[in-house]
Amino acid sequence: MTNSASDAVTSSNPASLPVVKGESLMQDAWRRLLQNRATMISLMILAIIVLLSYLGPLLISADVDEIYWDYMGVGPTLEESLWFGTDYNGRDLFVRTLYGGQISLSVALVATAVSLIIGVAYGAISGYVGGRTDNLMMRLVDILYSLPFMFLVILMMVVFGRSIFLIYIAIGAVEWLDMARIVRGQTLALKRREFVDAAHALGVSDKMIVIRHIIPNAIGPVIVYVTLTVPKVILLESFLSFLGLGVQEPMTSWGVLISEGTGNMESAPWMLIFPAAFLAVTLFCLNFIGDGLRDALDPKTR
Repeated sequence: MTNSASDAVTSSNPASLPVVKGESLMQDAWRRLLQNRATMISLMILAIIVLLSYLGPLLISADVDEIYWDYMGVGPTLEESLWFGTDYNGRDLFVRTLYGGQISLSVALVATAVSLIIGVAYGAISGYVGGRTDNLMMRLVDILYSLPFMFLVILMMVVFGRSIFLIYIAIGAVEWLDMARIVRGQTLALKRREFVDAAHALGVSDKMIVIRHIIPNAIGPVIVYVTLTVPKVILLESFLSFLGLGVQEPMTSWGVLISEGTGNMESAPWMLIFPAAFLAVTLFCLNFIGDGLRDALDPKTR
């Protein structure tokens, strides 16, 4: 038998063909994400910052308000383990930076979670129902867009008083608007797909179609936007704290520390450099992670 004949016999026999293992979309996205060096380095740096912020104060057993009377306004020194120096009140700047990271990161995570829950539910319902309901819901979003964010925060502070929980509510109540528009756009495209028609034909309720089919298929762009929302929320909290509308003493955040540092940047530059560096590195890492997720989940780049 010639080589061409034997090749024909081999190709016609399915058992002799090599088995090619399939790869799901999530497996492909995860593999592509692991190959992105900038994203993986950013994940490691962000993990270190989170661990330092939440576990660091517990490991060194330091109090955020502890005063070092002999080291007031001193720069970085190895004495008394004052690695970042002290502020003009004699408090350890390293410990306050770590505690400030707890507040800034918790505000970002809670406010982002609030915007995620409200925005995904609102956008999915609006896009799936359509018609007049969609128009009414989107006009409400436009009205909320027109309200100045700072005016809303100041009004809440005047009515309810200053509280960390008001920051969660105020930021989360604004950030869900963009999320709702993104999910609505995805829903408008998905509800005309074949698998939704098949679910309708099988008698699946509209509620279950939205929960089990629409939202899971729209989650890719949502995840990417969440990673970009977290740094935006951190900046908003820092801006509010910088203006004196956010976190109040004895609590602190990176925004509060930066505000204090800017007032003493000529005589005590370390009070500005260290908290600003933590904030900048965190924002850079989150943006790199968002870019990596976008590239990994984008089907056009496969």
